[in-house]
Amino acid sequence: MTQGNMPLRAKVATQVSRTAAALSRAAGRGDGSVIGGWIGLKIDPDLLEHLAAGRAIALVSGTNGKTTTTRLTAAALGVLGPVATNSFGANMPTGHTSALAKAGATPYAVLEVDEHYLPQVIEETRPRVVALLNLSRDQLDRAKEVAMMAQLWRTTLAKHPEVALVANADDPMIVWAAGNSPTVSWFSAGQRWQDDSWVCPECGSTIERQDGQWWCTGCPLRRPAPQWVVEDDGVLDPSGAWHLIRLQLPGRVNLGNAATALAVAAAFGIRPLQAVPTLSSVASVAGRYAQVDRDGRNIRLLLAKNPASWLEAFDMADNAPTLLSINARDPDGLDTSWLFDVDFAPLRGRQVLITGDRAFDLAVRLDVNDVPFRHVRSFGEAIASVPPGRLEVIANYTAFQDIRAELDRVN
Repeated sequence: MTQGNMPLRAKVATQVSRTAAALSRAAGRGDGSVIGGWIGLKIDPDLLEHLAAGRAIALVSGTNGKTTTTRLTAAALGVLGPVATNSFGANMPTGHTSALAKAGATPYAVLEVDEHYLPQVIEETRPRVVALLNLSRDQLDRAKEVAMMAQLWRTTLAKHPEVALVANADDPMIVWAAGNSPTVSWFSAGQRWQDDSWVCPECGSTIERQDGQWWCTGCPLRRPAPQWVVEDDGVLDPSGAWHLIRLQLPGRVNLGNAATALAVAAAFGIRPLQAVPTLSSVASVAGRYAQVDRDGRNIRLLLAKNPASWLEAFDMADNAPTLLSINARDPDGLDTSWLFDVDFAPLRGRQVLITGDRAFDLAVRLDVNDVPFRHVRSFGEAIASVPPGRLEVIANYTAFQDIRAELDRVN
């Protein structure tokens, strides 16, 4: 189905969605990626299904890395033609609806999907490929336990054997969730955060790990052989060919995201030699990894919203003065106890500043971890407290948005 032959209600809803999103942007009330979809779905509850019909769609889901992997995958699929995508990270059905309405009749779409909404979005968009990145603890006050999320995915994917999967061989929860699907392309980028996958989701026995492999001690669940492997600063494809990956994004984790994007692109018939050059075009993802010069300081923004992503942020950050900012507003989750799951020891030896609504929760954690710090009341105070040069900023979701807005206001 194209937008030209959609039902009249869907056509009206699409136009209203575009208009509402445009007005939101013009009024400076945001990028319109939620309000447009919300209004469109109020007019036509089936609008997402109508907009998805006729497109070849890839969905990307997981606890961490969704937004970056979606951007990389959209860049790779761009060699085939125009690609609709929710590039600002609005990853629930309202955001998907707004993105597809705004894009018009593109032949392809790559959509980032919140883990909880993956079953619904699979039903409504009928994707060709679903990429499963990882599962770990997040938003403890309201999110499902990790094993419960894996079970939800496993049940959903079993109902859709027609969907090809690109899945993380290094995460036992992902392997179990994808285990009943007939078409799976496995990728391997390593699993630095392992504290949510020591217990087998199938039988409850211990997961053992050695030399990059893992296996259950009580049942046949074990790491499958991956077809896509991060090796050094490149990726091995299923043929055994190695491809140098040149990214503008920092950290080994983004090589893993690139491997995922290449695997998804391959499911659409795109050869790695075609896709690899496109990945270097991605420089910043909804402000993440952005670098801004201000008052002689080069400020880099890193988003870290849960223990696994903080571990990766420490890997990406240079050994330079570092500002940590923590809030606990609704989008972040109200429970900050997860800070005690993060090992802040990598910050020892550098100048550490803290700020945000819950800076004192962070202060207690750093003190327990023997990491000296200084509390600052504003981003401007943080800038004035460090010498010229690099300033790394690591913040959770709303704290990140606060700092990004401050930089946009000044610059």
